[in-house]
Amino acid sequence: MTPDSSAVFDLAGLIDLLRLGGPVVAVLVAMSVIALAIILLKCWQYASVRVGKRRFIAPALDQWHSGDRQGAIAALTDERNPIADTLGVAMRGVNAGANVTVVREEAARVGARHLSQMRSYFRPLEVIGSLAPLLGLLGTVMGMITAFQQLANAGSQVDPSVLSNGIWEALLTTAVGLVVAIPAVAALNWCERVVERLHEDMQDTLTRFFTRHEVGAFNQADTKAQTAQTSASTQSSTAHA
Repeated sequence: MTPDSSAVFDLAGLIDLLRLGGPVVAVLVAMSVIALAIILLKCWQYASVRVGKRRFIAPALDQWHSGDRQGAIAALTDERNPIADTLGVAMRGVNAGANVTVVREEAARVGARHLSQMRSYFRPLEVIGSLAPLLGLLGTVMGMITAFQQLANAGSQVDPSVLSNGIWEALLTTAVGLVVAIPAVAALNWCERVVERLHEDMQDTLTRFFTRHEVGAFNQADTKAQTAQTSASTQSSTAHA
């Protein structure tokens, strides 16, 4: 069988499927196309920003706390990961001398915007995953009603094949609904887990940055206070002498 003839037979099978299932199967096929497009879009989006990459976090934090602030900011600029952008906002704000509370809020805002972008199109995928089995069940009920109507119209001359054909055609819509729903639900759960891990790692990174920064600022202030106290004691001793 040639590839062209195989494609023709596949197309013919799809047409038969639509004819047997009726408008319900047509709607389910359209929903499957939309779900597939969303899944491919999310895979491309996550791959383009390298959503699973975390190797840049520790080196950037080490550079910052070792005193190479510009090097840490430059290293994050080259990354496309949302965590890198959020951490870069925090580093640039602190480096500019802005209030830490304001910088923290701005970093949280940028992070929330990235997470919202990562969650885009979740709702349509969720609707497809929950609605497709119900549509399939609706098609099955409608098909069973039609089959029993044909059986009742046959009167005493009942042909069992009429009922059996009607039943399997009715069950076809349930099968199609499940085939559409299962991949959609699986993809949605995977996407939600990816975004959940991104959110957790983003919060962890920002907490590590601000905690170490505030500890460093506290140590510097404490050192300055001790130095000033020592200097004042020395001057007092000199004056008494």
